[in-house]
Amino acid sequence: MVLLQRCVFKRILQQFYSGNQGNTKSLLSAAFPNALLGGDGAAGHRSKSTIPDIRERTLIAVKPDGVQRRLVGQIIQRFEQRGFKLVGLKMLKVSDDLLSQHYSEMRTKPFYPRLLEYMTSGPVVVMVWEGHKVVQTTRTMVGHTNPAEAQAGTVRGDFSFHVSRNVVHASDSLEGAQREIQLWFQRKELLNWDCCDQTITCEV
Repeated sequence: MVLLQRCVFKRILQQFYSGNQGNTKSLLSAAFPNALLGGDGAAGHRSKSTIPDIRERTLIAVKPDGVQRRLVGQIIQRFEQRGFKLVGLKMLKVSDDLLSQHYSEMRTKPFYPRLLEYMTSGPVVVMVWEGHKVVQTTRTMVGHTNPAEAQAGTVRGDFSFHVSRNVVHASDSLEGAQREIQLWFQRKELLNWDCCDQTITCEV
């Protein structure tokens, strides 16, 4: 069979360069199974399929200490290398009003004034990432809130040195992510775009 295929390839090349390509398809059909040529009657064929739940989104914010220490690029790189798609990005000085809504459950805590002072001490870089199970995965990548308990290899495990300076925020649930994205971004600030690695070709 291998010898026959080699002979067929040789004849195809000869006909191609001589300008006589009429018999090419018949030669291929004789030498190779129809399934390998993608024929209509093939037992298997290729079809495009999208990864499920690809439109799940989450909010990630690089806090003032992360921005001041010039860690923004390294943090973005981690999420990009993991395969997530960036659909929103901006840098801003956060207002007290926005923070009071974001941290609504913490406003009665004794540490809230210090948290407010910290989060308004410098610019914040806030992002929306999209991908399969992106909320759960980015929480794992970010690591434990307390850097002392964060594993090496996580963002906080590698870059943070105190719970009051833990570098990043990541939405903790799908519901929380939706609320936070609506709080930090207007709809027009989020970009829907096609990413080549979010469409896969599989055998069915």
